[in-house]
Amino acid sequence: MSEIRLHTENLSVGYNKKTLIGGIELTLRQGQIMTLIGPNGAGKSTILKSLIRQLPLTGGAVYLDGKDMAALGERDVARRLSVLMTARLHPELMTCFDVAATGRYPYTGRLGVLSQEDRRKTMESLELVHAANLADRDFTRISDGQRQRVLLARALNQEPEVLVLDEPTSFLDIRHKLELLAILKDMVRSRDLAVVMSLHELDLAQKISDWVVCVQGDSIARQGPPEEIFTSQYITALYGAARGSYNALYGSLELEAVRGGPQVFVIGGGGAGIPVYRRFQRQGVPFAAGVLGENDLDYPVALALAAETVAEKPFRPIGEEAFRRAAALMERCRRVLCPLEEFGEMNEKNLQLRELARQAGKLEEGADLYAAI
Repeated sequence: MSEIRLHTENLSVGYNKKTLIGGIELTLRQGQIMTLIGPNGAGKSTILKSLIRQLPLTGGAVYLDGKDMAALGERDVARRLSVLMTARLHPELMTCFDVAATGRYPYTGRLGVLSQEDRRKTMESLELVHAANLADRDFTRISDGQRQRVLLARALNQEPEVLVLDEPTSFLDIRHKLELLAILKDMVRSRDLAVVMSLHELDLAQKISDWVVCVQGDSIARQGPPEEIFTSQYITALYGAARGSYNALYGSLELEAVRGGPQVFVIGGGGAGIPVYRRFQRQGVPFAAGVLGENDLDYPVALALAAETVAEKPFRPIGEEAFRRAAALMERCRRVLCPLEEFGEMNEKNLQLRELARQAGKLEEGADLYAAI
């Protein structure tokens, strides 16, 4: 069993001695990533700021390596715990090496003079986050993604056992989000770090987290492994999503379906229909989809976006009943699109649907499928 690095007992947090969230019981182990999720304003940042003593507790206690943090000195805490918060840093006349080197302050003397060992560890930290080439660059003249890597190097330079991050992927494009989280996961494995952070991106939280804490209102609504937390029904309820839907299997969000009777029938499958469904949704055109196996890639997106969906049981060839329902629905539509190009024994009936549509003069074909949309 991994050692417990940080835990709380009946923790209460808030502002100006007023409790906003109470009864917080968290246990963070080495080699584990714990992620806080929840709606904006739910209190995720408040919890993190309280854990790092940026805010005074309104009740309970936080223990770091089994010791009450309230009894530990600043330098003792800094040697065990480091922080990367969302606030943007604007240091004047500092290189990236200088910024990363500030992580050594728990180990330097009062004058903060870096030893050769401190310099070596600073460069090592920059190398770990793939930022060694930035060492001599002005910190204010690099990109947001590069800054986050340098700040992560600074946090790692403290040689912490616990790393606290508040929205570490804020301001980053998708490439740098993935890069930063991949580096973080590598550090957790190689150094047995314990990480607690907040994330807004549910798809990323679902993939990187070992333990998920759901913050809602004045309490922790639920916590557990991502496999238990990330269900479509629960995430929709947690965020109070009244419009659109969340798909737990894909970790994706879909807008709500266009209302009205279907004007177009889409013969899809194997993922081919998804971009067509989304395009019709953007254009405000109600459509029908089929025939899709319930285990097909297209199926959950069709359920979310289509006015009507004709489906078949998983791992079965399309049967006569589903074929007839699809044909009847297709007859009511003015147009038919078929982004599907390959047909086999399982979806042979879809090929027949396409031929019916062609005979009826409803099938829109051409080199550019999207020109017909």
